[in-house]
Amino acid sequence: MGGQPLYLAPRLGPRLRSVLESPGWLHTLTDALGSPLHVVLPDQVVENLDGFRTSYGRHQLSGQVFFAHKANRSSAVLRRLAATDAGVDVASLGELQHALGSGFAPDRIMVTGPKNLELLWLAARSAVTVGVDTPEELAQLAALVRTYKLARVRVLLRLSGFAATGVRVLSRRSRFGTPVRELAALLDLIERYGDAVDLTGVAYHVDTTSITEKVTALEGCLLALEECRSRGLRPRAVDVGGGFGVNYLADGGQWERYTTELTGAVLGTRPPLTWGGHRYGLRNENGTLRGTLGLYPAHRPVTGARYLDELLTHPAPSFGGRPLAELLLDCLYDLYAEPGRALLDQCGTTLAKVLEVRAPRDGGPLLVRLAAKADDVALEEHGVLMDPIVLPGNAAPCDTRAEPVAVHLFGSLCLETDLITRRTVFLPRRPEPGDLLAFANTAGYCMDFHATRAQDQPVARKVAVWQEGGAWRWCLDDEYWPISVGGAQ
Repeated sequence: MGGQPLYLAPRLGPRLRSVLESPGWLHTLTDALGSPLHVVLPDQVVENLDGFRTSYGRHQLSGQVFFAHKANRSSAVLRRLAATDAGVDVASLGELQHALGSGFAPDRIMVTGPKNLELLWLAARSAVTVGVDTPEELAQLAALVRTYKLARVRVLLRLSGFAATGVRVLSRRSRFGTPVRELAALLDLIERYGDAVDLTGVAYHVDTTSITEKVTALEGCLLALEECRSRGLRPRAVDVGGGFGVNYLADGGQWERYTTELTGAVLGTRPPLTWGGHRYGLRNENGTLRGTLGLYPAHRPVTGARYLDELLTHPAPSFGGRPLAELLLDCLYDLYAEPGRALLDQCGTTLAKVLEVRAPRDGGPLLVRLAAKADDVALEEHGVLMDPIVLPGNAAPCDTRAEPVAVHLFGSLCLETDLITRRTVFLPRRPEPGDLLAFANTAGYCMDFHATRAQDQPVARKVAVWQEGGAWRWCLDDEYWPISVGGAQ
């Protein structure tokens, strides 16, 4: 490839680093349970939750942190959170059943996302909170409550289409939520169905990393709550959703260098950096760079609870520039948040065994085939670029004289498109059959959100690991319960 290797080294927290520093143990796990193998660290999710709780305390806010279950269907993670004061946000009938069966009381569960009648029925029957997206959904829920003579159901109205005052800033279009301009009609329905639903608050969903857009949405929710109160309603919560982000890379300089070199590759000023000339949304039009880079900003210094802090301290133009946290506190509103990826930061790794390493006849990067499918390690599906870590398959010490190599990583399906990574990956040494590649920080969306059984190949198994007496212990994910595991509370 020429030039210096373009590494994208993953950021590793102490707990995840400790696991990856036990390669012999990890090889034993994959030998017994197969490749690929997902490893989750349920104790880490509690540490991340504490970070959000600290942010709440810093701003003297009450409320609830709801884990966005869709980010990972691990039973171990869910049961570990059930042993805390966290809530859970579920978006399907199966997820609601999973939450109830994992120990969450109904007052700690919120249902969001697209809903069928079966999900609405169980939500109403079990008395959980429902985030309502449309007037039709509200009517369906009220009809179920009345038909089956159930108790009133707590609801949050999810709104969309916010616009800032002054400088024109629009929150991006979303398929979720009712446009805020239709709030009056929605509140008419709340009053009509007063015997069936109890308005708890309002919410928004904005699929962006932009603080400005989220400030616009949160301001819009505060204005909506004022309209609710003017009608005599008593809402008490604002739900700011998720999107707090994760910092995947250890070195911001590596990220800047890679994206700069990728631009050069697209413009033809350097050799390609991807398989088949993939450009991640960029294109070359007569020597001019066009398009939008379709990648997650893998190095983000402000993420998770720190991102929430930044949002809460941001001034609200519609309220005289007062900080948003101050407005929430003055009105005694509870703050709801739904982190998924951010709560799962550093909570897992995916292991895949190297099956084959060959040099192409025309030269170029090595072709490395893994015992895994692209949907088992769905980092690139979410636009995340990050190097795997090579865990040698033998007990011999690593050769310190080993040369870096460029590789393309392929999956085990009989498909040209089964690429673990579209980019050329640089490794510190040549991998060998029997080695493991450890993809770090895959717990958020990258383990099972896209998993399939294509070509009758198995879906990756999942294990929970924890430290006990200075050693790492493990069990199958479905067999983990906090009460039986040392170190869990």
